Amino acid sequence: MDRLVGQLKALGDENRFRIMMMLRERPLCSCELLAVLDIAGGTLSAHLRVLRESGLLRQEKKGRWVQCSIADQNARSLVDLLADRVLQSEVFEDDRSAVAAMPPATDATGPACPPRAPSRTVPGSAPRSAPRS
Repeated sequence: MDRLVGQLKALGDENRFRIMMMLRERPLCSCELLAVLDIAGGTLSAHLRVLRESGLLRQEKKGRWVQCSIADQNARSLVDLLADRVLQSEVFEDDRSAVAAMPPATDATGPACPPRAPSRTVPGSAPRSAPRS
C-alpha cells in the first residue's frame, strides 16, 4: 500500500504526470523529454529522480544518453488506468503529437535528439567567463 501511495504522490505533479504519459508512447531519452516539456535540465532531473524512487520509472544509460521508460508492468497498469481518464486534455494531445513527430532514439551511438535552444542572455550582461569592468 505504501508503494502505491508513493506512486500516486509522484504522479501528483503535472510535469511528472506528463512524463509518464509520454513514456506510454515509447521510451524517450532525457533530451527528448526536455524538448517537449520546455523546462530546465535540473528540474527534469529532479522529476525523474522522484519517478525513479517511486518505482514508476526506469533509466538506462546508453552511451552518452539516458533512456527513460516505464519501470514495469505494475507501473504501466497504473499509468494506463489514469491515462484513460485524462487523455482528452489538450496538453496531453500536444505532448503525444510532439513525441510522434520525433524520430525514435536509435542506439548508444547517438539517438536523434532535437537540438537544444541556445541559452538566453540578459541584455547588458557579460558572459561569465568575461571579466567585468
